Amino acid sequence: MYQEYSRILAPIDGSDESKLAFKKAVAVAGRNNATLIVAHIVDTAAFQTTNVYNEVIPEAITTRAKVMLDEYKEAAHKAGIEHVETVLDYGSAKYQLCHSLAGDYKADLIMLGATGLNTVERLFIGSVSEYVIRNAPCDVLVVRTDLDNTQIKHSK
Repeated sequence: MYQEYSRILAPIDGSDESKLAFKKAVAVAGRNNATLIVAHIVDTAAFQTTNVYNEVIPEAITTRAKVMLDEYKEAAHKAGIEHVETVLDYGSAKYQLCHSLAGDYKADLIMLGATGLNTVERLFIGSVSEYVIRNAPCDVLVVRTDLDNTQIKHSK
């Protein structure tokens, strides 16, 4: 039986890997006539490590995240995706994706990059993609290749 997806959650963080996963999510959404949910989660743990809480930094990050989400939404519309939703959330990306956003937005597929921007968290806590694979309430596709299914070369 052919699996059709109707609500695809595509988390973005600005990394090359998340951009590639977004492009593939757009292609899958187009083939399935699905709603694309583009999400960005602001990691609030980064704010807890500063000695003096500064409202300017979180406000600037939120503003930039909104601009980024608008850009991705526009790109999806230009690619022919009719139904695009954007989500800006706060907290741990891996936790929010699995235990909040996937259920709240009734996602039946999460498409994300194999790695992202947060190298420190990946080293000490584990990767977002690994956590999502193990805990998501829906199917998960980890993108490791470009649109031509060619493996991505990472610089070391």
